[in-house]
Amino acid sequence: MWDPAQYSRFRDERKRPFFDLLARVDVESPTQVADLGCGTGDLTRLLARRWPSAQVYGVDASSEMVEAARRGPALASPRFEVADLADWRAPALLDVLVSNAALHWLPDHEALLGRLVAKLAPGGVLAFQVPANFEAPSHRRVDEVRALPRFASVLKPVRRRPVEALPVYASWLFGLGLTVEAWETTYLHVLPGEDAVLAWLLGTTLRPVLAALGPEASRDFVETLRPLLRESYPAQPYGTPFPFTRRFVVARRVT
Repeated sequence: MWDPAQYSRFRDERKRPFFDLLARVDVESPTQVADLGCGTGDLTRLLARRWPSAQVYGVDASSEMVEAARRGPALASPRFEVADLADWRAPALLDVLVSNAALHWLPDHEALLGRLVAKLAPGGVLAFQVPANFEAPSHRRVDEVRALPRFASVLKPVRRRPVEALPVYASWLFGLGLTVEAWETTYLHVLPGEDAVLAWLLGTTLRPVLAALGPEASRDFVETLRPLLRESYPAQPYGTPFPFTRRFVVARRVT
């Protein structure tokens, strides 16, 4: 389902939240570190360079993404694995568990957080970031096209990926015995190129939609969506402004 090249088209914009998340992870010398939803592995390698004495794992459900990660530089190379993010079994308790823009693909976040916290060593940190842009014009336009009769029945099983409000995440994590820091940031990306917002969505949100539709219907879907996105996000001489909100949580296991 995933296309590493398409996903990486806006590499710099997708990296920014990772750095903002990692800046709040105050761990000096972890021995076991994992990146759930590692994608092409670029950011996982940054974890390995930050903590060179740690064993770093990069885990992704996409074999295409993991293959791309394994083709990266051998220097400071983490151990990359293909696995379901919800069920991955860490070889040892983790000092740092990071997930950047991946957990929204998984259901039942209350149960999921319980499983993730169980992977942490005492004092271990869970740090994750999820998109919170699901009510933005981009997603409303996608929903508008999804609802058209020629697409609706096929796409009914393809669920949207909403996330919880920050107080909900905090309540669950406090209940699991963690301290919690949580915040929300809206980035204003200025995207280059023609139909830039469509290109962004083709790297993420639209992947399961197009996979369900098949080649011919996918082309129809994209061409129907294209003018709607142009209307919602008019291109400017300097690029296309694209506001994008994300939610961040950094939680430390006390015992």
